[in-house]
Amino acid sequence: MRAVVQRVTSSKVTVEGVTVGEIGKGLTVLLGVGADDTDKDLEYLADKIVNLRIFEDENGKMNLSLKDVGGELLVISQFTLYGDCRKGKRPSFDKAAGANKAQELYERFVAACRDLGLKVETGKFQAEMMVEINNNGPVTILLDSKKEF
Repeated sequence: MRAVVQRVTSSKVTVEGVTVGEIGKGLTVLLGVGADDTDKDLEYLADKIVNLRIFEDENGKMNLSLKDVGGELLVISQFTLYGDCRKGKRPSFDKAAGANKAQELYERFVAACRDLGLKVETGKFQAEMMVEINNNGPVTILLDSKKEF
């Protein structure tokens, strides 16, 4: 499982002009599910993201987590995080999970984050979405449950 995590002042996602998810201060997470991902991967990433210390404390040091600051989470499915561009000009998505598995693990990831006490908003799985991200910092972190980077 892979995630692009961005610290935001606000973020929202729309589908066909209708807002389907919107948050204030928190994290926007673009989440990709790999073909060999399991519950272990989603549990690892949920815990890592919720407790990632990338918010500033009173001394301006990144030392606080999403839970510490009472932040919100916007999670958007993003299969293209598994795009392999090493050969040719067109990405290969062979390592991305199929739609059924990806949706199941995506929804369980969202539930796991909610179970950790967060307000979680989402996009719409497999929809053409417009994402508005007001990245604060900017702070952008790449995470991979297999620790490939």
